[in-house]
Amino acid sequence: MSEGVSKERGVGLGTEELAKAGLKFELDSISEGAVATVTLNRPERRNAMTGSTWRGLARIGQSLPESVRVVIVRGEGPSFSAGIDLRTFTPEGVPGEPPIMRTDGTDAELDAGIKALQAGYLWLRRPGIVSVAAVQGHAVGAGFQLALACDIRILADDAQLCMKEPALGLVPDLTGSKPLVDIVGVNRALELCLTARSIGAEEAYRLLLAELVVPAASLDGTVADLVAALLAVDRGAATATKALLQQARENTLEQQAAAERAAQIGRLRALAAAARATAAG
Repeated sequence: MSEGVSKERGVGLGTEELAKAGLKFELDSISEGAVATVTLNRPERRNAMTGSTWRGLARIGQSLPESVRVVIVRGEGPSFSAGIDLRTFTPEGVPGEPPIMRTDGTDAELDAGIKALQAGYLWLRRPGIVSVAAVQGHAVGAGFQLALACDIRILADDAQLCMKEPALGLVPDLTGSKPLVDIVGVNRALELCLTARSIGAEEAYRLLLAELVVPAASLDGTVADLVAALLAVDRGAATATKALLQQARENTLEQQAAAERAAQIGRLRALAAAARATAAG
């Protein structure tokens, strides 16, 4: 999106705050604000993340304009994200960055601190938007989890995915464990996490961790084509369908059938109301 892009319009962070968080936010004016792009913007650190990054993502989610239907998540430069900035674990920490949280706090305080960071990823699952991860190069740890938080993942053929947290003595805690298990199953998820090995784009595609793999030079164009197709679908139907599909795994067949009926009743009434309004106008 090079033309028709309006930066930062309608988001609750200014230029300085976004830069400190290592983020960029753009609204596509050609689509009347229906498409937002969130860019991890620390290419000199392979888009490594800090506490400010996750809090910044949460702020974007909290203030996302109602016009937005599709959110593209990408990384500036050759990598999507190398994960957490490893300087976080040194005595000096990340320059200019406060500690992510005090580890000498109570369990309740630590729980609240982690929950605040998870909020940066959870909003990408909202039924009212479709989130698309455009992944090139490394997507490691928190970067892999960010891609997993998105509804659709398009990978460049140079992508490398890795769940690094156990190798650092940690666990995946940015909402990535559930989608990973949902997609590949417990056994494969265990193998990926406990070996912390990297998997390339083609293996990711075979494991259903990517919907498409394309040459790196085609990534932006492929994402643009996908976005155009998503926007061609009625917004109400898209929202209701995403909400319906999100229930399906946990529902019994009977529960899902009932959910389908309820959702369809809502759509039929909405279409009828729209038809009446058109006839009256």
